[in-house]
Formats: sequence, C-alpha cells, structure tokens
Amino acid sequence: MKLITNFRKRAAGAVLAICAASAALAATWASSDQWGSWSNNGYTYYNNVWGSGHGPQTIWVNSVSDWGVWSDQPNTGGIKSYPNITKYLGRRISQIGNLTSHIQTTVPSGGAWESTFDIWDTNHRYEIMLWLNYTGTPDGCGNVKPISYNWTSSGCAIKVTSVFVGGKNWNVYRGSNGANQVFTFEALYKTNNADIDVKAILNWLKNQGWMGDEVIGDVQFGFEITSSAGGMNFGSQNFSINFW
Repeated sequence: MKLITNFRKRAAGAVLAICAASAALAATWASSDQWGSWSNNGYTYYNNVWGSGHGPQTIWVNSVSDWGVWSDQPNTGGIKSYPNITKYLGRRISQIGNLTSHIQTTVPSGGAWESTFDIWDTNHRYEIMLWLNYTGTPDGCGNVKPISYNWTSSGCAIKVTSVFVGGKNWNVYRGSNGANQVFTFEALYKTNNADIDVKAILNWLKNQGWMGDEVIGDVQFGFEITSSAGGMNFGSQNFSINFW
C-alpha cells in the first residue's frame, strides 16, 4: 500500500509538472530562471525566487490579464518567492489623481501563501502590502502572518486597527523587516476577485501620519509563496491598473 501511495504521489506530481510545462510552452513568454524578468506594454513580470531553501518555479505570461506561475516550494518556513507583475508610477501621492486596480486570481487549496499587492515608495522606506487571499487567518495567525511590531504569547501578529478603506474591510498591521517599515492590510474577508482603490489607501496612511507625501514607485501584484510542495499553480486574470 505504501508503494502504491508513493507511486500515486509521484504520478500526481508528474501531472502537475506536465500541466505547468504545457502552460509555459503555450505562453508568449515563460521563464524558470530564478531572476527571470520580461517587460511588455509598460509592465514588467518577475519570477523572483529569492528566499533561502527554495525549489523550482516557472512563470508564464500571455498578457497583463493572463499570466501565472507553477511553483514547487518545500514545506519549510520562510518566504521562498514573490512572482509578480509590476507597474512603475514615479509620482507623489498628492499628485496621483486616480489609482485603482481590478484583479481576479486562481489559487491552490493547499500550501502557504498570500495573493497580495506590494507597493513601494521610490526610496524603499515604506512597503504597503494588501493581502486579498491567504492561507493564514484574519487575526494574524496561521501558516502565514503579517510583519508586526507586536505579537501575542501564542505567536500571532497583533493588529493596530481595523478599517474600511479602498473598497474593503481590513485588519491593519505595522512592523519592520529590518530595512523598511511594512504596513500590511489583511482583507477581513478573503477574495479572489476584487476592485481596490489604492489611492484611498495611500491617502489613509498619509492622514494617519504614518508616512509622508511619498513618491510611489513600484506597484506590484503577485503571489508571496512560502510553501507549495509537489508543485502548485497560481493564476492572475483580468488584471488592470487605472492611473492618472
């Protein structure tokens, strides 16, 4: 029975790898390189396998509204990768008239990961994460947790506040990764389909006095993957950034 079970596991992994390979072969661009990147129509796509102890990963792209990744990351702690699509803005918050985004995703049922925006000022002093779906829990616990200055005795991140802004309800966390401040907006209700008013969130942060009128650089969306053992597929559909 054990031999049959192991065979089934290997067979399932082979099917996943074949499906990923088929998607990559059919794509306009694909890469299994750790730092693979491709720019097209004002956007840049990054495979971005940056964490220690990482496994193989392949990103594929057909268009802004159709790209994805197959990732096989071991079941160990620590973020392994952040495959993403990036749009550079280069404008102060007060000079942004509109910054909204729509996203639909397909994500696996297992593993440890977040589907998240990652927004940076040009000096990389502030990082703003908008977690839309994730395998942890909305109270800062589970197998993925936001960065926080404060933690419970059981190891859960402690939120600063809860707020409705940008079209969604969030639990908000503040912390530092040692290089910059991190603000994490963790969606109270997980979703694979969202319209987000990013400008409203930036204004809210500025109005709290947590950051100034910063020049916003990279607006990224992707999948921050801690584990996806055996190979798992993540997809992004109908993505758009509306900016003026």
